[in-house]
Amino acid sequence: MNRLLTDIGRLKLINPVTVASGTFGIESAEYMDLNLLGAVVTKTITKEPKDGNPPPRLFEVPGGLLNSIGLQNPGLTSFIQDVLPLYDQYKAPLIVSFSGSSIKEFQEILSRLEEFQDIAGYEVNVSCPNVEKQGIAFGTDEDVLFELVEKLRALTYKQLTVKLSPNVTNIIQIAQAAVDGGADCLALINSLYGMAIDWKTGKTRIAKGICGYTGAAVKPVALATVYKVASNIKIPILAMGGIYSWQDALEFIYAGATAIAVGTGQFIHPDLPLRIIEELDFYVHEQDMDLNSIRGKVQGIQ
Repeated sequence: MNRLLTDIGRLKLINPVTVASGTFGIESAEYMDLNLLGAVVTKTITKEPKDGNPPPRLFEVPGGLLNSIGLQNPGLTSFIQDVLPLYDQYKAPLIVSFSGSSIKEFQEILSRLEEFQDIAGYEVNVSCPNVEKQGIAFGTDEDVLFELVEKLRALTYKQLTVKLSPNVTNIIQIAQAAVDGGADCLALINSLYGMAIDWKTGKTRIAKGICGYTGAAVKPVALATVYKVASNIKIPILAMGGIYSWQDALEFIYAGATAIAVGTGQFIHPDLPLRIIEELDFYVHEQDMDLNSIRGKVQGIQ
């Protein structure tokens, strides 16, 4: 019996483990069997090609990684022609992540992607912290976010996951706007804001200064955010942020997550998602339990 079966809205998954879009590409197939993942999430694509931000754009800090990639990608047309066919050989549901600079551009991208039946669903990235005018405004304004999701919902019957930022005043209101617009699932959290400075020179370690911060140290923030949203919003949550082990994955499920995504941890262990699946499967069978029985069941100390 598969005790890891789960669903994130319109998608049924053989297990709750997938990959974070910003850290995963088709080249990861060199290190792990993608068929064993609950789902595959592509890197975020945009309508036009993007070179990304200038280097240096990665810097390791205690407990995590500063990053300012800037959604580097080949653009929609090249993705469709050169990258999308590479996923045909894998059976795990394919979720395409995309972002735009206007509601119209989001709609244009989704309309093109809808031509391909092998795409199981979409991740709407409205929360990249280091790209000017690329999605971030949509993830911080609840009225704009509602309008965006509502218009995208009208274009597809496929899974629609909205990736939200923790860098907002009231995450519950933002999450509710996405739900009201028609989201099937919420992805939480995208990167925190971060920065590093060379004390010898006074120069920033990342070319653009303020950037994204990911890794083990963001887990408490991610857990709290998932718990707050899950306690108030009743649609599935795809949780991410500092997940490096099967125990981390269980914590997020206790907090209310339906599935989890591994991101920065893959830079240390490229096959980490598969390790988590294997060890999580062993644990639930050993305990004679299933994940539904503990989802959202976190308890305070009495």
